[in-house]
Amino acid sequence: MIKRAFIIFLVLLNIGCDQLSKSVVRKNVAYQETIELVGKNFILTKVENDGAMLGFGSELSPILKIILLQALPVMVLLILLFRILRRSDMNKWLVFAFACVIGGGIGNLIDRIAHGEVTDFFHIQLGKYVQTGIFNMADVSVTMGVLVILFLSIRYRKLEM
Repeated sequence: MIKRAFIIFLVLLNIGCDQLSKSVVRKNVAYQETIELVGKNFILTKVENDGAMLGFGSELSPILKIILLQALPVMVLLILLFRILRRSDMNKWLVFAFACVIGGGIGNLIDRIAHGEVTDFFHIQLGKYVQTGIFNMADVSVTMGVLVILFLSIRYRKLEM
């Protein structure tokens, strides 16, 4: 029971951080306004993305957007949440990683359903050739979760060999 409560807490914490940061940006930053947070390396730039990662799917018809960017992700995230809540033998880092993926996914789904688009605002640029797309806290959660899952998969695969 405590483990389930902790999982729900982690998912809600990810959603809360994401939605709070997006709310602050929506209220205080103009569309495409650029604010240098750490020189020209870490920049806040508000954009709205009506597709998925890096605008993928923004050209889809409205019904396909609903199916591929809302309905399908809702089903996948609910199944994933249900599965980790039922398993009692999962590694604590794996639980943390899946909670990040689920919480971040739900954070972006809230935007798509409530606003029809996702608010993105962080941009990292390190030198002339290294830079990210514009992203948000939900993207950070999902990416961190996926990286932890990959790390654990590689680590435990090496132990099995």
